[in-house]
Amino acid sequence: MRRKKDSTKKQNVMDEELRNNSEANHNGAENQRNTASDNNDAESLKQQLEEMKDKYMRLFAEFENYKRRTLKEKADWFKTAAEDTMSALLPILDDFDRARKFAEENDNEGWSEGMELLYQKLYSVLKSKGLEPMQSNGEEFDPEIHNAITEIPAPDEEMKGKVVDTVEKGYRLNDKIIRHAKVVVGK
Repeated sequence: MRRKKDSTKKQNVMDEELRNNSEANHNGAENQRNTASDNNDAESLKQQLEEMKDKYMRLFAEFENYKRRTLKEKADWFKTAAEDTMSALLPILDDFDRARKFAEENDNEGWSEGMELLYQKLYSVLKSKGLEPMQSNGEEFDPEIHNAITEIPAPDEEMKGKVVDTVEKGYRLNDKIIRHAKVVVGK
């Protein structure tokens, strides 16, 4: 009987060791799985970090482009901010042109030196603000810059399709057309 007890005791000890070994193996396998899982988590985190960096760089570049674009738009706005004022002064300029032309054609002494000075001063102020008259007489008719009022028979073959006379000058403000020239075209 004693043998049976010893044998049972040995069996219990062996079972205990087997259980311990089994648990150790199980824990080792689980540790390996955890390590593999940790490696996968680290890779996943690295990938997420790279994606976030990429998104950040794209967003930053987009914002820089936005800043540049708005600065350019603001600069363009400032260049043409006086467009309404310039447009309002154009009829006055036209009246001066007509009066000068009349005085030159009629050898009229009524065109005083003061009016000439005023005319030159007005032109120089407007020119300093970016206003430029467009030259049209003798040029090819271009519907982008000319507004044809009428067509007349061309005085010679060379003037066909060209501007024969300018009724109202066209003007540009900082290279932007603010009024198209009203012209007579030869046909």
